[in-house]
Order: sequence, then C-alpha cells, then structure tokens
Amino acid sequence: MKEKLNNLPSSPGVYLMKDSLGGIIYVGKSKNLKKRVQSYFYQNKSHTPKVKKLVQHVRDLDYMVTDTEFEAFMTECELIQKHKPMYNRKMKNPLAYTYIVLQRTGGLLRIEITNNPMSDNPEQVHFGPYTANKNVVEKAIQGIEECYKIACNHSFSANTNTPCLNYSLGLCLGMCLGGEAIVKYNLIMDRLMGLLGGTDRSLYEEMEQSMLEAAEQFDFERAAKNRDYIAAVNFLLNKEKVIGFTEENRNIVILEYLSEDRVKLFLIKRNTVLFSEKYTVDGSVNEEQTARVKAVILRYFEVESASLSSKVTRDEIDQAQIIYSYLQGSSCHYLIIPEVWLIAEDHTDLNAALGDLFLRAEVD
Repeated sequence: MKEKLNNLPSSPGVYLMKDSLGGIIYVGKSKNLKKRVQSYFYQNKSHTPKVKKLVQHVRDLDYMVTDTEFEAFMTECELIQKHKPMYNRKMKNPLAYTYIVLQRTGGLLRIEITNNPMSDNPEQVHFGPYTANKNVVEKAIQGIEECYKIACNHSFSANTNTPCLNYSLGLCLGMCLGGEAIVKYNLIMDRLMGLLGGTDRSLYEEMEQSMLEAAEQFDFERAAKNRDYIAAVNFLLNKEKVIGFTEENRNIVILEYLSEDRVKLFLIKRNTVLFSEKYTVDGSVNEEQTARVKAVILRYFEVESASLSSKVTRDEIDQAQIIYSYLQGSSCHYLIIPEVWLIAEDHTDLNAALGDLFLRAEVD
C-alpha cells in the first residue's frame, strides 16, 4: 500500500479501494489522484467517522488514469453503478432518488413525494428524479404549500363542508370546504406544474417578493424561513434544467485542451459518451482534421439518433448531471448538432460549425 500511494500519478482518474478479500468497498475520483488518495492516509485528523472507518478496512488499491476530470466523473459513476460498493451509498441506492408526483384524486391534483412513481399511471404527473436528500424536496414543497395555503390535510372534494386543522392554522385556503377555494387551488396547481416544467416562474418570483417584504417589515424570522424555502425550490428548478436538457437527446460535440497542442474530442448523446479521441492541433483550422471529425459525427449520431426514449430515469440522472455541469463549466467548448445538419447533402453548416469550434477552442 505504501509503495502504491507513493507511486500514484498527479493526474485525473478514478481510484478503487478494496478490503482484505479483494472486494471493492469504495470508488472515488479526483483531478489529482496522488493528492486525493494520500489525503485519506496522511491527513486523517479532520476525517469524518465514515472516512475513518473506510480507511481501517482498506487493504489494497487500484486506480485508472483518465485524460480529463470529466472522464473521471463519468467513470466513477459507471463503476459505482456496476459494483455498488458499500461506502458509496448514494448512487447505488434507489431511495436516494426522489420524485414529485401530482396525483389526481377525486378530480383534483394532490402533491406526493415518493421514491417510486408509477410512470404508467395516467392519473399521475411526475417530476424528477431529484438526487438531493429527500428533505430538500420536502422543504421545497412545504414552502410552496405554506406560501400559497394549499396544505390541506383532508381528502377534499367539492361536497366537503368540514374544515381541516390546517385551515384553522391559516395553511389551507379552504379546499376542504369546496366552493371558490377549489378554483384558486386549481390555478395554483397549474402554476406549480408550470414551475416544475420550466414554463412558468411566477410562483418562484412571488416567493422571492414575499421574502423581501418580510425583510422590509423587519420580520427576519419569516424572511429567513422563506429564504430557505426558495433555496430548496431553486434546487428543484436547476435539476429540472438538467432533466429537460437531457430529454432533448441533443447531439453534442465537445473539445477540451489537454495541453498546448493536444485536444480531446467527445461525442455525447443524452447521458452517454459515444466516442472520444485525442488530436494534435497546430493553431490553425485543419481541413483534414475537420473532415475526420465530421465523418465520426455522421457515423455515431446517425446510428444513435432514433433509438433513445425521452424520459430521464434514475439510472441516467447522475451521468446527465455530470454532462450538464461539464458543459456549463469553463474547461471545454461544445457544439450542438441539429438533426438537419446530419441529413443535409453538402454538410455546409456542419463543416462551418466544426471549423468555428476548433477556432474558438484555440483562441481561448
């Protein structure tokens, strides 16, 4: 172990920690393998009890070097899903993925938070999966319910005439009593669906306004409470951006510089890296190189474009989040290839876009 630790490279990669029986008990990734792995054994004063317990069981170590940190993230995710190590709890546990379900009951939508939605139920609309702690999702929904007074704890219908407990606490519009409150409730639920679906941010904006008004009135307790609710809702919205982006099944071409004259090309569809290759660049747009990249694009994207479903599952969300975050970062340049570019006879737009991509990557 000491020899392996001393000989670790200072490059991106994935490490696999093993127990005395050779079983993989933890998979991790790092931009600098040497620095990260050695920190488990040489800088252990501030470690959590979980990490200290992990280190006590480690008897062997393997590692895989990658060209980029992005590949380390993707490889780590793949290995965790494959081996399900005991100390990698999140990605291997189906209960770590939470959904918001709008269930139609008695003609009205009710909100439910679950780990296992019934996707084939026509009475359900679900959003997610969300990878945060379930408490974050619950806090977001709690904030919306309290802010808009839709936290009715009766199985309400238009014929109900008995108020629920939350009505007396000011947390329910009175849907349990029927009448005009039902109309208001339906309007709020439509806006909630729009918020989670990315088409209507009015609920979120009103929550922000309510927080500001509370602060102006020196009601700092209510302002802080609203702030926490808004942070939780914001997490849901960001996750829906990832899901929406992935469900569009875009053809993505990525370039990342490895050194002054070496770049790596990735072709990505949905949550999968279809192809990767390293190229040498000389500071100018090389027509031969562009032609090679174009040939690969036409080969891989045409083959894959018709075989993917639209709904993101919990088996895909971790890779989808990694890819989305990578595209939003500053380490790469990317290009989205429309389907019409792939089927065009002359590929004029594709050629021009690829030349521009290599040029932008070189300039930056």
